Amino acid sequence: MDHRDILTRFKNGDLGREQAAALLTGAHPDSAAGDAPLTTAVAPARAAVSQPPPARALTTAPAGGGPPDPADGYAITALYGRFPDADGLDAFWHTAVLGGRDAGRRTSGSLEGAGDFDAVFFGLTPQDAALMDPQERLLLEVLWQTLETAGCTGARLDTLTAADGEPRAVGVYVAHDPVGRAVAAQAPAGDAPAAGVTLPARLSTLLDLRGPGHCVGGGRAAFLVALHQALSALRAGECGAALVGAVGLRPGPDRRHPEGGEGGEGVGAVLLRPLAAARAAGDTVHAVVRATAVAHPGRRARDAAADRLARRALAAAGVTAAGVGLRETETTVAATTGGTGAATGLAALVRAVLQLRHGTLLPAPGDSSAAPWARAHEESGRELPRRATVAVRPTAGSTAAHVLLEEPPRRGPGPITAGPAAASGELVLLSAPTPEHLAATARRLADRVLPANTAQDGTQHGRRRLAALARELRLGRAVRECRLAVVARDDGELGAALRAFADARAGADARAGADARAGAGDRDGADARAGAGDGDGADDQDGAGDRDGAGAGGARGSVRCADLRGAQGPGVLFGELPETRAYLAALWRGHRLDALARLWLAGVDVTAAGTAGAAPVLPLPTSALLRRPLREAGCPATDGPTPS
Repeated sequence: MDHRDILTRFKNGDLGREQAAALLTGAHPDSAAGDAPLTTAVAPARAAVSQPPPARALTTAPAGGGPPDPADGYAITALYGRFPDADGLDAFWHTAVLGGRDAGRRTSGSLEGAGDFDAVFFGLTPQDAALMDPQERLLLEVLWQTLETAGCTGARLDTLTAADGEPRAVGVYVAHDPVGRAVAAQAPAGDAPAAGVTLPARLSTLLDLRGPGHCVGGGRAAFLVALHQALSALRAGECGAALVGAVGLRPGPDRRHPEGGEGGEGVGAVLLRPLAAARAAGDTVHAVVRATAVAHPGRRARDAAADRLARRALAAAGVTAAGVGLRETETTVAATTGGTGAATGLAALVRAVLQLRHGTLLPAPGDSSAAPWARAHEESGRELPRRATVAVRPTAGSTAAHVLLEEPPRRGPGPITAGPAAASGELVLLSAPTPEHLAATARRLADRVLPANTAQDGTQHGRRRLAALARELRLGRAVRECRLAVVARDDGELGAALRAFADARAGADARAGADARAGAGDRDGADARAGAGDGDGADDQDGAGDRDGAGAGGARGSVRCADLRGAQGPGVLFGELPETRAYLAALWRGHRLDALARLWLAGVDVTAAGTAGAAPVLPLPTSALLRRPLREAGCPATDGPTPS
């Protein structure tokens, strides 16, 4: 085989890294290597019509062969997706539960707002964003939101290490339909973007991710192939976690996907970690990937190829077909989403994971209702976990893929708490790229998590709940230039403070907009930048300037904010010094909230120093995206943003 064949087989998972390298260099693969042997010679022509030797498919089995330990596997620690008429997984589940007949009404639906994008949030100009393929923009949003759902865009990222100890080692693997044609006509000659290929690098640069990345283009099984490759990188120790995303968009308003079926659309992603590491870190485990298998069918019948992969995946996990209670395929997905191209495998996996989570089997196409999913039992009476397979059969020239999923192991007794809570209050830190984003995120957090009333909850449980929220915002969110700090004693007080801050910002924007239309002043308004040039970068949102809460972050329940977009240099402290980290850690231990708030608002990253002790990830709403229509390159739209 020539170099192109070797690289193609490596890309599709048919060759391991060492085998591909050996073939490219002319060396013989080391027979002592952990991978199972693979026949690489080209067969004589007459062998093509006889029974070919089975091709090796990579699985999650250990290198030495045989099934993995039952406790092994890879945890899906975050899951996020958007589908027609279902912006989020709760809406997707609700639609799927309605039944095959009702869900089928949306098989030709499109993603709402697929042409809108928040360029500022991702540090892009509107012109640069308009030159991106729409699939790139959608994936960029969803991959970020998946990381935020897992609490992994902030200090917790540093705990995701590769085998060599490198922090922030997150791989990025994406699957997409053919890209680039939508924007090729808009780009100047010679400047056409390398759409799709640049996405892993773009997100890795944005988040300072240091793991491998790869794009898989086209085919209904593309997402499952990308997931298979991500697991290979995790097994090799190249990354501590892997983002796997997929997007499928219709190429035209009235056209079908190239793979066939009515055109639907979808975008989503999962975050994968070794199960043991995920449980030790307190991650949410939505499901466990026990085994994967990927291969081209060659000249075999497609159904025979799919059956072969199913047997290999089950054997790798030490599971029999009788132990699997659900099979999701491209056919079952079509009833909910239609043909979604490269996102077909993603939609099938989302359906399987949600059924595992809810313990409910969705209605088959044409059925009217969902049904409880009872667990199977061994002959001895021992209860077995629910298991599901996700399989996509090959089409002409494409790959087949098979994934075995299992419901997560049950946690031991006793909840993991966020540590002791202080009666004097908790310091809550929030940041965003602009004041508008900061206000929108504050309102989203208040509306979706915090009670609307301000009744005091002085119980230890209420204080622990607030402590868990404050801790999650410190560890799970990226540090941006526009910042907010507030000390609250309970979640009701925090909710009132955040709503007051958002209302004040909305009022300031309305006044500034009126002034701008009348030609009377700066759009942002002086009050929107209050504190940006202050020595400590802080001001009270209520304007009272109350500083008598020394040691408690100012007046309790008052929001102080700062806009550091124009700040120069590292600020008052250089956070990379070990002495600085020790100092900040001492401030957290001493509950010196006022000092921490002042440093935070002056530009110091105080978040990573307050990470001592284990605590579970607390699911929170993702940061607000202020999407705007992008009509064409060089002509940014003036329409107002749509919060999302």
